[in-house]
Amino acid sequence: MSKLLIIDDDEGIRKVLSLSLASDGYEVLTASGGEEGVEKFRTESPPVVLTDIKMPGMDGIEVLKQVKESNPDAEVIMITGHGDMDLAIEALKLDASDFLNKPIKDEALSVALKRAEQRIAIKEKLKAYTDDLENMVSIATEEVKRRSEFQHKLITSSNDAIIATDEEGTVVIYNQGAEEIFGYPRSEIIRKMSIYKLYPPAIVSEFRAGLEKREYVDLSNWRGVSIVTRGGEDVPTRFSGSILYGDGEVVGSVGFFQDLREIKRLQEELIKAERLAATGQTVAGLAHYIKNILNGLKGGTYVLNVALDRKNTDKIKSGWSMIERNVERISDLVLDLLAYSKDRRPEPENCFPNEIIQEVCTLMEAKARDNGIEIKRNLDPLVGEVFLDPKALHRSLLNLVSNAIDACIFDSTAKKKWQVTVSTAIEKNNIIRFEVADNGTGMDTETMERIFSSLFSTKGERGTGLGLLVTEKIIKENGGKITVESQLGKGTTFTVYLPYQELQKSANVR
Repeated sequence: MSKLLIIDDDEGIRKVLSLSLASDGYEVLTASGGEEGVEKFRTESPPVVLTDIKMPGMDGIEVLKQVKESNPDAEVIMITGHGDMDLAIEALKLDASDFLNKPIKDEALSVALKRAEQRIAIKEKLKAYTDDLENMVSIATEEVKRRSEFQHKLITSSNDAIIATDEEGTVVIYNQGAEEIFGYPRSEIIRKMSIYKLYPPAIVSEFRAGLEKREYVDLSNWRGVSIVTRGGEDVPTRFSGSILYGDGEVVGSVGFFQDLREIKRLQEELIKAERLAATGQTVAGLAHYIKNILNGLKGGTYVLNVALDRKNTDKIKSGWSMIERNVERISDLVLDLLAYSKDRRPEPENCFPNEIIQEVCTLMEAKARDNGIEIKRNLDPLVGEVFLDPKALHRSLLNLVSNAIDACIFDSTAKKKWQVTVSTAIEKNNIIRFEVADNGTGMDTETMERIFSSLFSTKGERGTGLGLLVTEKIIKENGGKITVESQLGKGTTFTVYLPYQELQKSANVR
């Protein structure tokens, strides 16, 4: 592999990478944007593409999709910056081979290119193997032996697990990659174990339908499957397979498993790195916010001291109120920083989500009432006692209800009756839906895309931008997700989906 394509709207990055890679012997093609890059890829067909993930016009995700559509075997390495974590993970799901963080280090670039080359080599070997496999049982000649030896070398050299069976489902091919993923040695598997015992239940029924019932099943699409090893370890993999036919009859099956442990580890490292980077940026960006708090404390202290000297009771209350408000702002800031910078394990217990909602609404009632805002509850009575993390739910909903009230307070629309509505509902698959809706200022599309970004706040100097970051993090830690819909001038709705379990037997039932 000697040719590759660099797509980046930053001319400096293109020049630096071009010089570095050209000195390593690569033929380097460059493009300053996604459209130009896709066009060059289609005309030049380089086996490897390096593309920036964020570019004006066609972004890196769309480049990845179009490259894979033109040539699924091409390898695409994404170039990411801080804050691109979700896009990088999305790119991996779309079969990007790797990602590089800016600024790009030569060592990381070298490793990424080596991985891409290895993936290309493995795909070529697997393609050659798959093309030949259906002929194994129909050619009873010396050519079969020769090809079998050749195929055996290809299989054993593959880093992925390759498992083939006869028409009964008994394993006849089980390579070293399979040993490393499943944990069983070949001596215990070949012609001794059925895939019905080896494979996870998620795919056993499909193979059984194809081999035993002779039904047509499509196993070719790659999908995520968790493998339980001989030692009990859960191994994340990508799986693809096929039922094999000879002269119209079922003669066996083949399954391919790609070990995703390294990719998962890299994803976790990326998440941690992004979180640490965001925390560092937040600390730097909070200087002005903290200065405002200090000014507020100084102002309150001055008013209080003057009032004490003059024994003015009203002024004493006013000064003390200013101090209390700013102490509360400091407390909220510290709690948000701690919550965002540290991983927290969920602490589920039996609880009543509707009661937690009532408590949150009660806490915010005074602030809402003082600003002419009505808090409405629309709680599904089917949401009873369940097993989930009550602290995480309380903190998340308190943030969302507080933001909804602020959105109404900041709304300058005259003669408007402001409302915040909190709702619950039971969804399928043990999911509870929580909605916090307001009819306040609302947001445009650009603002909605940035609200979960570090240090972005719609409150100006009155907010830190940490609240929604913390809320999103807490919800994801508990296996849930959060979505937002908004219309400028009409209001916003945040929806949280949280999984729950049935009541734990050891807990007291009310």
